[in-house]
Amino acid sequence: MNIVLFHSTYGLRPAVHAAADRLRAAGHQVWTPDLFEGRTFDTVEEGMAFKEELGKDELLKRAILAAAPYSERGLVYAGFSFGAATAQTLALGDDKARGLLLLHGTSDIAENATVDELPVQLHVAEPDPFETDDWLSAWYLQMGRAGADVEVYRYAGAGHLYTDPDLDDYDAEAAESTWRTALGFLETL
Repeated sequence: MNIVLFHSTYGLRPAVHAAADRLRAAGHQVWTPDLFEGRTFDTVEEGMAFKEELGKDELLKRAILAAAPYSERGLVYAGFSFGAATAQTLALGDDKARGLLLLHGTSDIAENATVDELPVQLHVAEPDPFETDDWLSAWYLQMGRAGADVEVYRYAGAGHLYTDPDLDDYDAEAAESTWRTALGFLETL
């Protein structure tokens, strides 16, 4: 499977490279675009400030340009938190998308968005300050109306970015469960 994996607001950190290596070890081809052009951050606040400084349009343009060379192959779009939101936006706009793997995040869905049974898997903490229960319920219903085939996995007590071993959010058990389930999902695509 061809996968484009987008980083969180922390930037392209070691955890993203480790995730890409894990996916490659399972036989997938993975690209990890650096939307922040080498900048990484120690706090979510610093990353969010930089993201706001760059602007939504610039970041979306960078993401589209990064994925474009591979999109004809039929990509699985994936990402962490902000990167998951980016992946979702691109997948919903790409009629060749093979799947969508969301780790720790979702995004708004355009009212006119439609996909043809796009397989989607979401992994998120429970509770998650960025992905509230009300938001996730509405998101799930909207994705279904858009035509996506959605699976949601919640991890009680885990922190927001629980798959990143370098952050306080890290939860080894939840991370391993996420990767086992995600790799199984990718095998079905």
